Amino acid sequence: MTSVSARPGELARVAAPDEGISVDELKLAARNHGMPLEALRYDVTPPGLHYLLVHYDIPYVDPTSWRLPITGAVEHPLELDLAALRTRPRVTHTVTLECAGNGRARFLPRPVSQPWLDEAVGTAEWTGTPLAPILAEAGLAPDAVDVVFTGHDHGTERGVEQDYARSLSVPDVMDEDVLLVYEMNGAPLPPQHGAPVRLIAPGWYGMAHVKWLRDIEVVREPFTGFQNATAYRLKQDADDPGEPVTRIRPKALMVPPGFPDFQTRRRIVDTGDVPLFGRAWSGTGTVVRVEISTDGGTSWREAELGPQPGPYAWRSWRLTWQASAPGDYELCVRATDERGEAQPVDQPWNRQGMANNMAQRVDVTVR
Repeated sequence: MTSVSARPGELARVAAPDEGISVDELKLAARNHGMPLEALRYDVTPPGLHYLLVHYDIPYVDPTSWRLPITGAVEHPLELDLAALRTRPRVTHTVTLECAGNGRARFLPRPVSQPWLDEAVGTAEWTGTPLAPILAEAGLAPDAVDVVFTGHDHGTERGVEQDYARSLSVPDVMDEDVLLVYEMNGAPLPPQHGAPVRLIAPGWYGMAHVKWLRDIEVVREPFTGFQNATAYRLKQDADDPGEPVTRIRPKALMVPPGFPDFQTRRRIVDTGDVPLFGRAWSGTGTVVRVEISTDGGTSWREAELGPQPGPYAWRSWRLTWQASAPGDYELCVRATDERGEAQPVDQPWNRQGMANNMAQRVDVTVR
């Protein structure tokens, strides 16, 4: 472990080839937790097991005094409180969320930030009201371009002091499935998941689902705030403007079989039939194929898929592995969606460590 630290104003940094995880990265990892992969067994992830990423602090927002103004390029500015939102049509969507930085720590060289492996994911039942009718009531200006969502969380990132803010284009935000959410799994939103109200934009990586909503502003120009224009970009070097991170790429994960070694997490199973189970998802279409390799990605077998529980929720898969010979194995899993996009075995590198959907690898010892 090193004590190398990123200082305010420093550009996004890439670790040196022999550089270990820093104290600063450990601070992030202690605050932001992933979903234990054995929790893939749950159709809906319990809130305490769902992945969590908080950029700054978890703000305390009093739900009784909370207000959400909707301003900017609208004919009739609105201000809603929690009671007003609850009187509107109530909708529940089961949505799989995945952090855009999931898999960052598996890149070489490693981009220095929250050191996710594969576990920054979870599926919940999100209840709220559709946003599109509210924006229609406010009356979007004909030349409106983006809708900016700002949260109550405040901090500094790479030297820029800011409230967390992200935008979606007007066509994206008028999708009927985009919700202003006040419940998670049938209970009020927990503080860490955005209470009292957050945005849920199904199919998008987690950075778009702004928590602790403070205001919504409709703008006539593309939003150039930090979280859109600087962070969450697929870029190769510091000067590359990159392409924006948007919808979730297809991905599959397995519940690590057998039982683990405490320190290394290597799995231990006995010879014979080993049941393999997991989930697969995509933000751009239904997963239609999941394949498993037990030899590190040289050969593949197709798994049996479970039903698709909803357009934005993960899908189960299962396969029985005949582990006939003792020894060490590397299991891999990959998904393909209905558009034909498949997970790569090896992921092209990018500087911020974004949208890494390379095939999961699980080390297993058969005894």
